[in-house]
Amino acid sequence: MTDFGLSEEHRELRDTVRRFAQDKVAPVIGDLYERHEFPYDLVRQMGEMGLFGLPFPSELGGMDGDYFALCIVLEELARVDSSLSITLEAAISLGAMPIYRFGSDEQKKRWLPALIRGEALAGFGLTEPGAGSDAGGTRTTARLSEDGTEWIINGSKAFITNSGTTMTSLVTVTARTGENEISSIIVPSGTPGFTVAPGYSKVGWCSSDTHELTFSDCRVPVENLLGQRGRGFAQFLQILDEGRIAIAALSTGLAQGCVDESLKYAAQREAFGHTIGSYQAIQFMIADMETRAHTARLAWRDAALRLVAGEDFKRPAAIAKLHASTVAVDNARDATQIHGGYGFMNEFPVARMWRDSKILEIGEGTSEIQRMVIARDLGLR
Repeated sequence: MTDFGLSEEHRELRDTVRRFAQDKVAPVIGDLYERHEFPYDLVRQMGEMGLFGLPFPSELGGMDGDYFALCIVLEELARVDSSLSITLEAAISLGAMPIYRFGSDEQKKRWLPALIRGEALAGFGLTEPGAGSDAGGTRTTARLSEDGTEWIINGSKAFITNSGTTMTSLVTVTARTGENEISSIIVPSGTPGFTVAPGYSKVGWCSSDTHELTFSDCRVPVENLLGQRGRGFAQFLQILDEGRIAIAALSTGLAQGCVDESLKYAAQREAFGHTIGSYQAIQFMIADMETRAHTARLAWRDAALRLVAGEDFKRPAAIAKLHASTVAVDNARDATQIHGGYGFMNEFPVARMWRDSKILEIGEGTSEIQRMVIARDLGLR
C-alpha cells in the first residue's frame, strides 16, 4: 500500500525511529514502567537524535521539520511504549510550542534552545482539580505587585506532564489576571512558592512524569507573561487543537502495536493442536484491529497535512483524536483477549498497552469534548 502523505525523508525518519523503538526502548521499558521510573536515558537519546527539535526552524536549533514529521515519530514510539511517546509529545506540543507560537524574542532566546535540544523539559499548566474539560473555569489567579514588576500567582494545577523531572525548566500556567480575563505566564522551576507534589499513582503511562502543582504567592517577573494579556485561554485552545493531532498519532501507534503483538502471539500460541492464528475467530479479530489502526492513521495524517498546509484543521483534528483514541481502546481490549491469561500479566506488552489506552479518550480533550467541537463546526448549536 502507498504511504499516504509520506515523502522519502518522512519514510527515513519513520524507519530510524522504528529501529530506535525496537532496539533501545523495547528491551528496557517494561522494567522502567513497573518501577514507575522516568526514562531519562531514553529521553537523552531522543535529544541526541534531534527529535525534540523536529517541528522547529534551524535558526532556533531545530530540525526544520514540521508537525507531520513529529506525528510520525509519536506513532512509531507508541507502537512500543506510550509513556515515552507522551513525554516527547508533551515536551514539544505543550511545553515548547506555546513559547514558540506566542513568546517574545527574549523568551524564545532564553527558553527554547535547551527545550529544542531535549536538554530540558517544560510543562503545560491548564487543568485544575476543579476545572478539566471546563478549562474556562480556571481559578488560579495572578495579580500584579504594587510596583508592577511581578506577577503574584496563587492556585493549583492537576495532571501536569513533565512538570517534576530533574530536567524540567518551566511550566506555563493559565491564570486569571482580571475579571473575565485569563492569561498565560511562564513559571521557572524552583521559583519560591511553586511546589511540585509527589507523582501520582497512575493506572497507565507509568514511566511518564505527572504531578499536581501548587502556587502560593509565587512571584515571577512581569516579563514572564506569554503573549498578550487576556489571550491565554485562546492561545491554549490553539495549542490543544494541534495537540489533538499528536494524540491521534500516538493512539494510532498504540493500536498498531496491539496488532503487532497479537500477530506474534497468534503465530506462536497453540490450542487444540493448531496455532490460534489458524482459527477464523482470531483471524477476523486481528483483521478488524488492523482496519481500525489503518483508518486512524488516515485520519491523523489528513489533519496533520491540513495543519502543515495552513488550512483549517480544527474539525479534522477533533475527528482524528476521537476516532484514534477509540481505536486504541478497542484494539487494546481485543489484543488482551487474544493473549488470554497472559494478556493480564504485566510482563506482556499488551497489558501495558491496555493500561495506557484509556487515558487517550480523556487527555487533551475528552471524547465528549471532541464530539462538541465536531458538532459545533458542523453548525449545530
